[in-house]
Amino acid sequence: QVQLVESGGGLVQAGGSLRLSCAASGGTFSSYAMGWFRQAPGKERESVAVISRRGVSTLYADSVKGRFTISRDNAKNTLNLQMNSLKPEDTAVYYCAGRNGPIRTIQENYDYWGQGTQVTVSS
Repeated sequence: QVQLVESGGGLVQAGGSLRLSCAASGGTFSSYAMGWFRQAPGKERESVAVISRRGVSTLYADSVKGRFTISRDNAKNTLNLQMNSLKPEDTAVYYCAGRNGPIRTIQENYDYWGQGTQVTVSS
């Protein structure tokens, strides 16, 4: 059973940056494809970025391409999301998720979830 704990959320002005981190424990981190998902108020949860088990492959939502970067450190069991040029529409609860297998973008394919961290971007 993998436990995931996100950190790094907060309040930032539009155009600013935040770096989210997700600490994993209880499993073999390098066996899991990982992803960041987000849910804004009144909206369904959506995929933001996903990364393969070795970090070779990444996929991004069109809305964040060129602004967000997903990365992982398998030696430290950590997943990161660097978010630059933030926009008010990026405001959401951000979740870290993992799946035992290859990279996927569909949230239903993910078995393990963190509790989420709030990101609020003011205009």
